Amino acid sequence: MNKRVAIEIPEETHKLIARYAQEAGAQPGEYLLEVIERHLEDLHDIAVVEAVLERRRRGEEERTYTWEEMEFELGLDD
Repeated sequence: MNKRVAIEIPEETHKLIARYAQEAGAQPGEYLLEVIERHLEDLHDIAVVEAVLERRRRGEEERTYTWEEMEFELGLDD
């Protein structure tokens, strides 16, 4: 179920959102939802990377692959 959220933003920010939404061919609300979703995905990706880096700092074994190994594993080594 979708939820509605109302926020107050400065006029200049609203103008920017409207302009970028128009350039993207979207309504401002749709554009903001896309921006928020993309940002949340980025935060998740950052958290995953930080967790891996922390494990590496603690000396825990992390398997790494060379480019050639990755291509072989994925069947892209033609």
